Parts: sequence; C-alpha cells; structure tokens
Amino acid sequence: MFIFIFQTIWLFIDDLAGKGLDIVIIGKFLFYLMPDLTEKVLPLTVLLSSILTFGSIAENYEFAAMKASGISLQRSMLSLIIFVTILGGVTFFFANNVIPLSQRKIYNLRRNIAKVKPAAVVSEGVFSDFEGMNIKVDEKYGENDRFLKNVIIHTKSANNINTRVIKSESGELISSKDSDVIQLVLKDGHMYQDVETKSNDKKMKFPFAQADFDTYTMNIEIPEINNDELEEERNISTDKMKNISRLTKDIDSLRGDNYRIVRAFSKNIEGRTGLFIPLVIKNKDTTKANMVTKKDSIIASKAVLAKQNTALQDSINKNFLVLFPDWQQIQILNSAKNATKSILGTVSGKKEEMQKRYKIYNMHILSLHKKYALAFSCIILFFVGAPLGAIIRKGGLGLPMVIAIVLFLIYYFIGVFAGNYAKEGNIHPMLGAWLATLIMLPLGVILTKRATEDKGMMDFGFIADFFKKLFKKKDKADS
Repeated sequence: MFIFIFQTIWLFIDDLAGKGLDIVIIGKFLFYLMPDLTEKVLPLTVLLSSILTFGSIAENYEFAAMKASGISLQRSMLSLIIFVTILGGVTFFFANNVIPLSQRKIYNLRRNIAKVKPAAVVSEGVFSDFEGMNIKVDEKYGENDRFLKNVIIHTKSANNINTRVIKSESGELISSKDSDVIQLVLKDGHMYQDVETKSNDKKMKFPFAQADFDTYTMNIEIPEINNDELEEERNISTDKMKNISRLTKDIDSLRGDNYRIVRAFSKNIEGRTGLFIPLVIKNKDTTKANMVTKKDSIIASKAVLAKQNTALQDSINKNFLVLFPDWQQIQILNSAKNATKSILGTVSGKKEEMQKRYKIYNMHILSLHKKYALAFSCIILFFVGAPLGAIIRKGGLGLPMVIAIVLFLIYYFIGVFAGNYAKEGNIHPMLGAWLATLIMLPLGVILTKRATEDKGMMDFGFIADFFKKLFKKKDKADS
C-alpha cells in the first residue's frame, strides 16, 4: 500500500502541488483513495506473502518433516485455504460497498475544494485550464488565495479557438458551499475580441472589438481539480461509485436506451432513403368493370412480357436511368449523391455518439464482474504462490520477491490490456474482467499438482528418457 500510495502521489502531483491545499485535505484525498488501490495491493500481497511463507517453510525442511509424519501438502494448507476463502468474501464485500463509497467521497471532496478554494485550480505564473478558458495569475493572496494579481485570460470559442483576451490588474474569486457557480470579478482591465463575420471580404480585414472596464464579472461553473484525461475518466467511470444492485439496474437501463436509440435512428434513415418501404397499390375503383381477377392479371402479365424486347429489358434491368432523358438523369444522380453524403454525415456523427454510449455500457459490465473477479483472484493467486514457494524452497525477500513481482506484473498487465479492449468493445466486458484470473487458474492447478508430487519447477527428465530409449533401440537394431 505504501508503494502504491507514492505512485498515486506521483500521478496527482500536478493537481496537488502548488495549489495551496493544506496537509489535512491532501491526507483526506489519499485516505479516500486507498480503498481503490486494494484492487492492485491485495492480489500482490496474497501472492507475495504465500510465496514467502511456504518458501521459508520448505527452506527449513518443515515440509519434509510434515510428509514424514504423514501430513500432505493439502492438509498443511487447509487452515490457510479457509482463511483465504474468508478473505475472498471480505474482499467482495469491500469491493461492493467500501470502494464505491470512497469514490463518492473523492468526488465530493473535489467539488468542496472547488467551492471553498476555487483558486486551487489556478497555479501562479503558468496558464491553467479553467472551464473552457486559460487563466494566468502572477500572485494569489488573501483568505483561501481568492485575490488575484495581474490576471490574463484567454477564452475559447465553441470551435476551441482563442477569440477573446482579457487582462486586468486584479481579480477576486467568490464562491460558497451552497452554490455551484464561481464568480470571477476582474477590476481595471482591457478586453480584446475577434469579431466573426460570414463575408469573406470582411474576414480579410480581421475585424475586432476592444473595450476597457473598471469591473467585469464572469460566472463560471464549478470545475474539477483534475486535467482533461482524468475528467474524461471521471465521466466514464461513475460506475465505480455503484454497487452490484445499482450496476445491474443501470446495465439493463443502458441496454434498453441504446436499443431504442439505434431503432429510432434506423427508422429515420429508412424514411430518408426510402429503402425497405413496401410498394402498396390501392384500387380505389371498386366497379366490376375495372376489377381484374387474379387469374386474368397473371395471363395479361405473361402476354405483355412475351411481347417486350429482350435487349431493351436487359438494359433497363442494368440501368433504369435509360428510361429518363439526359437532363433528368443528371438531376437524379446529383440528388442521390447529395442525399448519400448527407446520410453518411449523419451516420458518422451518430456512430461517435453510440461509441461513447456503448463504452459507458461496457464499463458498467466490466465494473460489475471485476468485483467478483477480485475476490476469486485472491484465492487463485494463493494457489499460485503457496505451491510455488514450496517448489523453489527459498524464503526471504530475494528470489521470492522477484518471482512474485514478475507474476503480478503479468497478471496486472493482462488485466489492464483486457480491460482496455473491453471498454472499446473489442472483447466482451465479462471476458475483460475475468481474463487475467482465468489465465492464472491453470497455473495454480499445475503448480499445486507439482508441489504435491514433490516435482521441481520444470522437469526435463522425460526428454532425457526419450533420447535414452531412442538410442537403445538403435543399438539393438545395429547389433
């Protein structure tokens, strides 16, 4: 836990350092983050401790004494198997209740920091991303660093282009716990803004607007004290704040919403293209004179088809445009081309939206199964580490530590890659959650079997026996 906490501090150093946060707030942030780290810490702890314990026992020939007394490896492991099984149940309870609670605490802590100390998102002397604009201040001072000196703001447009620059000699950030809006009050400043025009002639003149102000107030929604990457992760991974019952309900809800959106979009495209619409011919004249029986219509159709020119019919089948004059053919082709471009643009935009929706859906399934997989991983990694320690017969923090870290890295990176593939929909999210654990399962079975039979890590004796038998057969054949 100590190692992973330091890794977390390194990852969040930009968000925590130089923001004027006191040690109590940073301590709360790390404390609430610790439960989430158990997904990495607990499997490594079980693996390492089992290798160290059984390696030390085997190194001191205690297993040999047990076997001489008639105690098998499985019997010696029985109490620890019961303990690890209970640990798996506790881990599941922890993943289902404590981790979601800690994630909600972290989220609320960030919002409270932004409400009470909005200046925490602004660093001195550098440009900071502050809800759609870049802000730079030379100095922060006063209570909660809410007073700013020499403020420069670059405001971005909807196209993410810097179109407005504001400079002021001083500023003040005003916020409260009861409001989700921060007021930025600027004093004694200037504002420069590009003017957008539709005329190409006016664009070449680069029109702009300039103004001076004594006081200028900006209302800003409360930001998070994290960067874009973490913001995107927070938006997607709200599933971490939910327990199993909530995840199950939300998965069903997301599946139904996605299905309804796809069906509605499909019907919209069908209506715009005119495809798959059945041709219905209504006979409005019901008089006997205009009614044709089914038998008569079939006979008449056969007679007409027999009289048609075969060559003309083939050309019509290949290209129906021959039925229209040249000018109408051009109009039909242009209309079809424009309609196709419009539909492809609509489909492309909808594709991006559905990819985000299905990513959120996959994340919920992944988070649901990870809660189960974490509990089983503790049990399976025990059955990997315990027989491995008995086989290598080495205690201490040397070789066992190296082997445990290598195995854990294999387990961890398989889980990371599988999770990333599952988020994008390349593999099923359930497989992404269970893949690393399922790969370690046969390894645990093999190592337990070899440790029970007193075999080493690798046995190459069967290869030597094969060649001995082969040479014996050749010698007999030569004689």
